Amino acid sequence: MTERGGTRLSSTESFKGRIFTVTVDRVTVPNGRTVTLDMVRHRGSVVLLPMQDEGRIVLIRQYRYALDRWIWELPAGSLDEGEDAAAAAARECEEEIGLVPGRVEFAGAWYPTPGFCTEVMNYYRLAGLRAPAPGGPQAHKDEDEDIRVHVFTLDEARAMVRRGEIVDLKTAWGLTLV
Repeated sequence: MTERGGTRLSSTESFKGRIFTVTVDRVTVPNGRTVTLDMVRHRGSVVLLPMQDEGRIVLIRQYRYALDRWIWELPAGSLDEGEDAAAAAARECEEEIGLVPGRVEFAGAWYPTPGFCTEVMNYYRLAGLRAPAPGGPQAHKDEDEDIRVHVFTLDEARAMVRRGEIVDLKTAWGLTLV
């Protein structure tokens, strides 16, 4: 059996921001119906699994305006235009936790909201974390970032998920990968 995909008949950009674009698409879906769909177009992102040593992971605590609260998360960030995902993982590691990874290992990719968004989250295990070289280029945080870095054992982090202290789904899923 061959499954066919949908056909985009038209697409109108309704919003363009620095992280994503929103389009209104007219499509014919596999069942033959023609529908209008709102789509969030995103370049993709990286989610870091920064391991300090065996059984210890680095999490960040940051304020999220959309939730109006501080939450614990795995470090993560959007891909720059044309950026290699592994290079982005190393860049985000230095930007968000101030450390450079000695090893960057792909752990898988998942779509967090496939019903309306094209974003794919690329997970990377990072090991051999060390301070950046003196005099090297300094990484820059985004304007909205106020990040607190903390190291937890994997058992502590997983218990935080069970207690509802970690409410970020990318983080809860990421902790299953290590």
